[in-house]
Amino acid sequence: MGKEGYMVARTVITIRQERLGKELRKMRERAGLGLREAARATGINEGRLSNTEIGRFGVSAERVRFLAAYYEAGDTPLADALAAMASERVRGWWEGYRGLLPRGFLDLAELEHHARHVRSLEIVNIPGLLQSEEHVRALYRGSPVEMDEEQQNLRVEFRLRRQEVLGRDDFAYEVVIHEAALRIRKADRGAARRQLQHLLEQSERPQVTVRVVPFDRDGFTSSSPILLLDGPVPQLDTVLRDAPHGGAFLDAEAQLATYRRWIVEVQKAAFGVVESRDFIHDLARQT
Repeated sequence: MGKEGYMVARTVITIRQERLGKELRKMRERAGLGLREAARATGINEGRLSNTEIGRFGVSAERVRFLAAYYEAGDTPLADALAAMASERVRGWWEGYRGLLPRGFLDLAELEHHARHVRSLEIVNIPGLLQSEEHVRALYRGSPVEMDEEQQNLRVEFRLRRQEVLGRDDFAYEVVIHEAALRIRKADRGAARRQLQHLLEQSERPQVTVRVVPFDRDGFTSSSPILLLDGPVPQLDTVLRDAPHGGAFLDAEAQLATYRRWIVEVQKAAFGVVESRDFIHDLARQT
């Protein structure tokens, strides 16, 4: 394999480029090969291989397949998915906000764009993809993070653009919302009622499933939100969890298994779809 298998060094590494490199490193390690040993055996410069594994250098689909075959990965669907990631050349709409918004915002938008199925649990907040513009503006006006009006408008604009993913026929969004999130008012009574009505309207989309966990549900122990974004194969799933200094993206196999089980248990505790819609409708009338 010659140098044509590589792209130029990147100044910005996206979360999917980083993940591609990480999966190639996992393949190598599962094959029992050290970096130097793998570089020598494949004829790839050790520095280039190292930089590929951290996403600093791009890699062609051909190179991905070559490495997967050499490492005897034996997982054709995963190799195909990684090769497809390596072939991506289109600049996503979120890149227009790079340098203007925190990286985590862009990472989430990129993962949502490429996901086909997203599952979410929210305890005290309406999910971002289901928030009305009025609700989003209220959130940023009341944010403890100091920002001027221009920055608030930019963040509102970005969140509303993220919501466009709900218009895709190949996208499925399953949400479990605790009653607390439905009752907490981010603005006044009227805004809260309109947000509930917006949530009902969005729940009628064929791509969207909304279920509610009521206060009086016994044995509900979840206390923090979960976002599980399915990749093209299970090994490329990603979990977003809240962390003290921002969201943390998790992708270790053990972590993914834990949160998949957790989501299933949470769904068991929730009302059914019709009962949930009736619950939200009644709450909107009372608000």
